Amino acid sequence: MDTRNLADRYALPALDWSSVTDRLGAGFGQAPGAGGPDRHTTWLTTLDPDGGPHVTAVGALWVDGCLWFETGETTRKGRNLARDPRCTAAISTREFDLVVAGTAEVVTERDTVARLAAAWAEDGWPCEVDESGTALTAPFSAPSAGGPPWAVYRLTARSAHAVATVEPGGATRWTF
Repeated sequence: MDTRNLADRYALPALDWSSVTDRLGAGFGQAPGAGGPDRHTTWLTTLDPDGGPHVTAVGALWVDGCLWFETGETTRKGRNLARDPRCTAAISTREFDLVVAGTAEVVTERDTVARLAAAWAEDGWPCEVDESGTALTAPFSAPSAGGPPWAVYRLTARSAHAVATVEPGGATRWTF
């Protein structure tokens, strides 16, 4: 991993990637009152066929050093990722604003899908593994996710950058 301090001109220290991942691992719920200005929202940007950005909110988790999200494969973001897996995800926490850039892939491995379903359920979204064992279902999801089943995606980071929002401040870019 290459670390670049983007705030050394202000004599601020580089942020530590492990403190970022530790914070993400503590969760960033989307329910009102869960964080951020009132909650956390993860914004996913995919590439439309014309190369333009398509930005939408997704339900996301940080598990095993990766950002995970779910959506229907027939949604615009799902179709965009099938055509071009490059994407970015952005989230604001109390401690930092973070953008992760990389590639997303659908994960259908049954044990992994079940583990992620349990993690989302523990975070407050009552999802479960569908009959196929390779996707999710639930009584509801975000309107932008389309109807069930919802595919589970793993975003493997190519780079990330964070801007600290608490003292002592700082901004850092990591390339993996």
